[in-house]
Amino acid sequence: MVNSLDLNNTAYYNNREVSWLGFNYRVIQEAFDKRNPLLERLRFLAIASSNLDEFFMVRVAGLKDQVKMNFNEPENKTGMTPTEQLIEIDKGNRDNVLKQYDQYHQLLRELEGHQFYFKSMDELSPENYMNIEKKFNYEILPTLTPLGIDAYRPFPKLSNKSLNIFVDVVTPLGEQKSAIVQIPALLNRIITLQNENKTIFVLLEDVITHFINRLFVGYEIKRTFTFRITRNADLTIHEDGAEDLLIEIEKFLKKRKSGAAVRLEIDTRFDETINGSFLQQELELEERDVYKINGPLDLTMLFQLTGIVQNKLPQLAFKPFEPCTPKSLGKSNIYEAALKKDLFFHHPYESFTPIVDFIKEASMDPNTLAIKQTLYRVSSDSPIIEALKNAAEAGKQVTVLVELKARFDEENNVHWAKMLEEAGCHVIYGMTHLKTHSKITLVVKKIGEEIVPYVHLGTGNYNDKTAKIYTDMGIITTNREIGHDAMNFFNYLSGYSEKPTYNKLHVAPFEIRDEFIEHIDQEIECHKQNGNGLIIAKMNSLTDKTVIKKLFEASQAGVKVNLIIRGICCLKPGIPGVSENIRVISIVGRFLEHSRIYYFYHNGEEKMYLSSADMMTRNMIKRVEILFPILDESIVQELKDFLQLQLSDNQKAREQDQYGVYHYVRNDAEPVNSQEELVRRANAVERSYTKPVEVKHVPQMSKRSRLLGFVKDKLIKK
Repeated sequence: MVNSLDLNNTAYYNNREVSWLGFNYRVIQEAFDKRNPLLERLRFLAIASSNLDEFFMVRVAGLKDQVKMNFNEPENKTGMTPTEQLIEIDKGNRDNVLKQYDQYHQLLRELEGHQFYFKSMDELSPENYMNIEKKFNYEILPTLTPLGIDAYRPFPKLSNKSLNIFVDVVTPLGEQKSAIVQIPALLNRIITLQNENKTIFVLLEDVITHFINRLFVGYEIKRTFTFRITRNADLTIHEDGAEDLLIEIEKFLKKRKSGAAVRLEIDTRFDETINGSFLQQELELEERDVYKINGPLDLTMLFQLTGIVQNKLPQLAFKPFEPCTPKSLGKSNIYEAALKKDLFFHHPYESFTPIVDFIKEASMDPNTLAIKQTLYRVSSDSPIIEALKNAAEAGKQVTVLVELKARFDEENNVHWAKMLEEAGCHVIYGMTHLKTHSKITLVVKKIGEEIVPYVHLGTGNYNDKTAKIYTDMGIITTNREIGHDAMNFFNYLSGYSEKPTYNKLHVAPFEIRDEFIEHIDQEIECHKQNGNGLIIAKMNSLTDKTVIKKLFEASQAGVKVNLIIRGICCLKPGIPGVSENIRVISIVGRFLEHSRIYYFYHNGEEKMYLSSADMMTRNMIKRVEILFPILDESIVQELKDFLQLQLSDNQKAREQDQYGVYHYVRNDAEPVNSQEELVRRANAVERSYTKPVEVKHVPQMSKRSRLLGFVKDKLIKK
């Protein structure tokens, strides 16, 4: 039976782009879930809009480029051509956007029940109208520039994602002209007014539209409407032959602002007859690229709205949650504790502060010889950057790999790279044609006569802001083999050498996928002999066809495969004879699921890994990623308990059926919201990490210690 089925059958796979649209719909669903507080439901609508912008700028833009270049090859899983994918995206996304805006209007009606109202200019009281008019004259009008369109003034190059007002005017001689007024991005989109016990909101574009005649004195305004353009942001970075990648990135950032248009959105709240044909023609867009929307464009403005309302009515948002001190750390100093055992961290339930302190303390300790770290995305005011600068200025050897090609963080990372170099850090930018997505820090200390490497490995970025809303995991270890691997890893990235042979780590490109295939094959063999095969994998996305086919083989052999995949999943589960032993769930809730966990039962000889990589071709073939083993049995057990908790979720989990459609998990078991349960558990532990950062000189270690292999200035592998 197994050999008679063609695992290349396109019916067994989901298209990547269509699967992503399904994920964004699950985000929109959270806005419908009345168990979420009102402001959080509005935030989910904003998140969906932010997600969709990036999807158009990268994924849709890439498909449109293929069509323009007459590349019409079908993709290798579902066999859809670029044109067919664009048609399916159009169909699925229009349905998503319609649901999103229907719910937006519903949630605004609910907000009115709390005395918060959106108003048009015509609905304002005389007093509020006068206040808005004054604000327009003195604060808004000076920032506006009308851009006429004629033979002497060609169609302007409008910024990506900017809001604009299109204006049709009639001259005193009766001639019709058109112009565009760009809405200043630095002004607050939402203007707030107080009217007794009511809070009134007016949108900036509505104010400008109302007073637009003051920009065209002597002309008659015939028609106005607000529109927004999304541009291609997935341009090519020319790495080959580049003398300095930082300079190439800066050139790339300038080009990105003027990429080809890929989407036109038109606000039809005040005129449903608008077709935008002139704009469509000027921007060289097809009809399917134009979205007419009954509502304000760019719902990311709801982030501003919810912040305003939450300041007045915090009960309309999630109850504030303060991460607890990591259980593995307790009240111990992080460096002392790491000498005794591996330390495990689970953010945001456990505080990210110890990871920041791990770098801070190393930067201040005179026993620290070197700090080496990879940075992919960091916050705009990162305390980790400050600690690295301080370490370099104190004379320590500091090597930082700053990934300049981290999409949409390029400008931020260029800034940090320059700042770190100025402080004396040795900054490297990664490898040609590969993004370094690994999350690793190596701190080398001299303790007595021994050299001790401390290694932090994680699934998420060194970003203290996103660590509060992304679920990620990591360890700090002084295992000498992992320490040796970390040294080799950084030396390989910073110098010239063949790819090293690692003791414990598995490093992409290629090696991680090979490791997955080997473990799946081993699980199949174990199941044939013992009948207890089990694989559990948690990740953001699953797209790699080689891995998917191997999981199909495992299912056909009888291995139980449980997949927890937040976003894209190109595998269809539950197909008789192909994937009936595979279950796929997606959890979308208060926090963004971001950790990657891979577990293989192996007849009781369990293997547990964490990784920076998803089972995506780009991660395993086109990036530098790390898959690292969990060697401490207590941490393995904690991870197993966590995986079982998520697999038991029947509140925020959706399960994919054999047709690729997701349905809420509903059963007779006790209600389980895995994220809220983890919040509850965290609240039961000590609630804050208040211990100040202080330099503690770790006492000289015994010759019997587990780090006996680190002697003097050289790591000796037993």
